[in-house]
Amino acid sequence: QSLPQQKLLTWLSVLECVEVFAEMGTARVWGEMGRWTIIVLIQLAKAVLRLLLLLWYKAGTQTSPPIVPLKREQQQPLHPQDMGDNSSGKDQTYVGRRSSRVMRSLQSTPSLQSRHWGSPQQREESQSRRAEEVNQPPTPLGLQETIAESIYVTRPLLHLLSLGMWGQRSWKPWLLSAVLDISSLSLLSDLKDLNRRERAELRRRTILLLYYLLRSPFYDRYSEGRILLLLRLLADYVPGVGFVTRPLMDYLPAWQKIYFYNWG
Repeated sequence: QSLPQQKLLTWLSVLECVEVFAEMGTARVWGEMGRWTIIVLIQLAKAVLRLLLLLWYKAGTQTSPPIVPLKREQQQPLHPQDMGDNSSGKDQTYVGRRSSRVMRSLQSTPSLQSRHWGSPQQREESQSRRAEEVNQPPTPLGLQETIAESIYVTRPLLHLLSLGMWGQRSWKPWLLSAVLDISSLSLLSDLKDLNRRERAELRRRTILLLYYLLRSPFYDRYSEGRILLLLRLLADYVPGVGFVTRPLMDYLPAWQKIYFYNWG
């Protein structure tokens, strides 16, 4: 990735990290008008950044989060004493004669800070797989797939525009957003040879369709009573589940009203 593309991904990641805080903080200070203003500005900035990545830098199917979280325990280099003469997996391990179990030899045990509980071969394989996954280039998108990704990127703006035209109680914004999400997934489903991250992203988008059960006005008219009834039954009749379901029942109404939690 070029340096400008990395900067765009960084800014996009920052926006996704602070969007909920910005919405709630602005609503506390400036009320509903300020809240919706900051929602529109953040969604507009995210859409512009994503369209630049899609159309200018050919970033392909964009994943969420934009930057892969760093797993530090997998990125730790081998201890210097492991990089000497006994750096090969055979020298670092001992295979039991009867059990065939692979064990680390005492001579090659690293320090506590860099110690891991798998065999050296497993660690090397996991590091190589992760390096390949991160360094895989995005799958090139044709015209149909580019249109599908553009629909997905611009869907929040169209949803906000429809909210401004028809109001939050209307079914039209809910239906418009659902049609756009389903259309985007349908067009992207024909794309073959996706890498691992892109396949996971499409699965994530498919699972997120369940959010439509929690989005107004469907939630207000159909889902709310049934979901709360189910949580209450689980809390009353399933031992131990109440520690999770009762706080969830109290939190769900507040969570459902925050735009970036259920629409962003």
